[in-house]
Amino acid sequence: MPQFAANLTLLYNELPFLARFQAAAEDGFTAVEYLFPYAFSTQALQQALQQNGLQQVLFNAPAGDWEAGERGLACLPGRETEFRAGFELALDYAQALNCPRIHVMAGIQPATLPPGWTPAQLLATYSANLRWAAEKALPLNKDVLIEPINQRDMPGYFLSRQAEAHALVQGLQMPNLKVQMDLYHCQIMEGDLETQLRRYLPGGQVGHLQIAGVPLRHEPDVGEVNYRHLFQVIDELSANSGWRGWVGCEYRPQRGAVPNATRDGLGWLSAI
Repeated sequence: MPQFAANLTLLYNELPFLARFQAAAEDGFTAVEYLFPYAFSTQALQQALQQNGLQQVLFNAPAGDWEAGERGLACLPGRETEFRAGFELALDYAQALNCPRIHVMAGIQPATLPPGWTPAQLLATYSANLRWAAEKALPLNKDVLIEPINQRDMPGYFLSRQAEAHALVQGLQMPNLKVQMDLYHCQIMEGDLETQLRRYLPGGQVGHLQIAGVPLRHEPDVGEVNYRHLFQVIDELSANSGWRGWVGCEYRPQRGAVPNATRDGLGWLSAI
């Protein structure tokens, strides 16, 4: 069976954030991920992890002004100084929390490019920022992840297809730059999930997987994707290739934020 990490941004939403660690541990999770840690001190997060016997396996670097709709800075010309400061903060948190992976969000490409901007310039900015981040993270044994995100949930996101992400990783040739393969986003944009897994998982460029039901991003057993089958494929590929990554449970409980909504929806996990 794959090893699953609870995404504490989306799961256990009926609880205050720091209480979600205990809830995840009580439900059998041994690892957690979430979007952003920066509203909390590293000491508070360390305590929540240690008291509940949990590993921190992933979080995002700062992504700009989230409330204003920004979804990353890495591809945006002129924001390099802000990107670098944010990534250095992420590295500080990753060191303190012993977290091996940092997801760098690409950003939204404006529907109408400002004067002087070109798609090639956005790609060059993105590539340069990723190389810089990977070089900073390499001595600390941290991986930098990039994630294709679907255009329905995040219109204009700069990176949306697996082949684009893998080509970028191959082109930059940084050993700690990898792809965060979210099967929810992949199904919406491309489908053919088993083939995608078989194509990319054995190659060493996938640093992390994530799951959610499609189309509504609920539990994995809700919707059109046969995750029980895909988990068997992941097990097979892991046994044959040595892949040992985590599968992040980044879904919204179907029952919302009512008490025990996450816990009551974990039947998919016990049924594997």
